[in-house]
Amino acid sequence: MSDKKQKKQQKLKARLPRGFVDRSPADIRATDEMVAKIRAVYERYGFDPVETPIFEYTDCLGKFLPDQDRPNEGVFSVQDDDEQWMSLRYDLTAPLARHVAENINTIQLPYRTYRAGWVFRNEKPGPGRFRQFMQFDADTVGAPGIQADAEMCMMMADTMEALGIARGDYVIRVSHRDLLEGQLDATYVIDGLQRLQALRNADKRDRLGISGVWQLNAEGRRDESGAFVEGAKIVNTANTAITATISASFSDISIDDDTISIRIDPNVREVIVEGIGGSHSTDNNEIIIDDSTSSVRIRATGDTTKIKKAQSELQQLQGLFESAGYGPDRIRIDPSVVRGLEYYTGPVYEAELLFDVTNEKGETVQFGSVGGGGRYDGLVKRFTGQDVPATGFSIGVSRLMTALKNLGKLGREEMVAPVLVTVMDGDTEALGRYQKMVQDLRAAGIRAEMYQGNWKKFGNQLKYADRRGCPIAIIQGSDERAAGKLQVKDMIEGRRQAAAIASNEEYREARPGQFEIAETDLVAEVAKLLAHQAEDRAKDGN
Repeated sequence: MSDKKQKKQQKLKARLPRGFVDRSPADIRATDEMVAKIRAVYERYGFDPVETPIFEYTDCLGKFLPDQDRPNEGVFSVQDDDEQWMSLRYDLTAPLARHVAENINTIQLPYRTYRAGWVFRNEKPGPGRFRQFMQFDADTVGAPGIQADAEMCMMMADTMEALGIARGDYVIRVSHRDLLEGQLDATYVIDGLQRLQALRNADKRDRLGISGVWQLNAEGRRDESGAFVEGAKIVNTANTAITATISASFSDISIDDDTISIRIDPNVREVIVEGIGGSHSTDNNEIIIDDSTSSVRIRATGDTTKIKKAQSELQQLQGLFESAGYGPDRIRIDPSVVRGLEYYTGPVYEAELLFDVTNEKGETVQFGSVGGGGRYDGLVKRFTGQDVPATGFSIGVSRLMTALKNLGKLGREEMVAPVLVTVMDGDTEALGRYQKMVQDLRAAGIRAEMYQGNWKKFGNQLKYADRRGCPIAIIQGSDERAAGKLQVKDMIEGRRQAAAIASNEEYREARPGQFEIAETDLVAEVAKLLAHQAEDRAKDGN
């Protein structure tokens, strides 16, 4: 094989890891715009920023991700030179718990804080599912009362409106983790893994439907690829209670000493009847479907304390929302909210966008969840051994940005490209003069740059300005410099006039959009021309 061929084969192929994306200037600016609006709401509520590193020791992060069937259990990990495992953070909450625990003697509780940053998940990437994404969290640590949870929900609602999302286009849905945990207690499901699987399956309702949740909580389900997913195999009473609960309104769930009653719609009824063998009741009457009241009754054989606690706290939350003027059009109690992360211990909530979008399959669907959170009273206690109650929520910045672009609420003001000062001579004196022009423009608040490529090919400088979208090019050769003059080229007007010019000779003769000014008038003339261009863009609606 020839040396030339060998060298060609040794070239490294540039490639982006799956599930990661490069971000464009427009995306970065849109994110900054959105983050600034979110931050303003958090600051108004009295929250302060804190920043934690992207790496944490793996044991400090804990294993709370729903996707635990992969080798790395959902996280990217490396081993340090002292053989300790470190992982990229998968959310911003677990690092906050470590930060609070490490500084528990100096932090003033309740600790109200917010953070924005990238998080990483070692998950299978897919459409709209990335391995790196940005979150923007707010948390109150050291606040045991549900009024702290209520405040979080109100702040989420206010954040949605600060971003320009109209009332009616979003809702904050609220439930309580104990509403489902309590159903498992009441139906005597005591196996920890079964309980965890049952909750995670319930969280898949939006994607799999009620029937899919039932199957996953029973023997299992065959997915679209034909693969069979093993089920949680919980008893029918527990499966019925969970399936009915996540389909019901809060007011449709009641409990007395030994019976849970839940109003169900015909679709849910059909799933339950099929699931318990095609009958209206089980042989021992632990499950009875009452068509006269459109409800299902489940006999509670275990402890019902958690269900009653959840109902009481949700009623209190509803009262707090109503008293503060946040009606059900903004914040709504909804038992279907589960949240997949394992560390939640109380109220849980999600911000959902209600307007329609077209998905990658061309189907019209509601946009769905853009953030969520809940109470996590046990995370800090892992380190301190002391009860440190906490609640907070996280906004999915990338997903919310997509939503705002759909609504036309983001990225409407495009950043104008810089004014280009071209280079006609490469001697030190000339370069110094060009650099001073740039600095004078920058000092006046005007974006400007000096051409840094091969200055000897002037045509390439104007091509660069054109492709970069520069609004103005400044030109000064030796003749102009001697006369104290400058050529100002209006690139936008030049492009418009050039469209009517047939030949290069005519173009050079006409010099479209180009005029001469005194060098001392550089800043004033450029500012005036930029203002005219801005007016034209406004008239054109660009």
